[in-house]
Amino acid sequence: MEEKQQPKPKVLIVDDEERFRKTLSKLLIAQGLEVYSVGSGVEALEFIRNHPVDIVLLDMRMPGMNGIDTLSAIKKIDPLIEIIMLTGHASVDVAVEIMKRGGFEYLLKPCDIDELLVKIDAAFERRMTRLKHAQ
Repeated sequence: MEEKQQPKPKVLIVDDEERFRKTLSKLLIAQGLEVYSVGSGVEALEFIRNHPVDIVLLDMRMPGMNGIDTLSAIKKIDPLIEIIMLTGHASVDVAVEIMKRGGFEYLLKPCDIDELLVKIDAAFERRMTRLKHAQ
């Protein structure tokens, strides 16, 4: 009997640092995830309008549109996309704002890849559950 393949999350990395995007993409692809990456909030919105994604790994500080504004705009396009914020600067105020706007989690950069994978799995599970209930 064939074992049913668990669907793999489609992950979009949004970060203005190209080296960070490339490194993180390679690590996640090595774990079997489907990974895309863009360099700005505006590019992220454009990408999401044209390609379904499950999870967005979103940098807080980017030129132009910052992470919080991008988070809000993504949620307007698809409220069920789970968003994990990545930030180099932790603060309670930022964490509260992220959760208020529907973010799933936030992690400090550089984050441990195993911890990130656990968060991605949890976010994907939550998205799948919410999609089932939305039908």
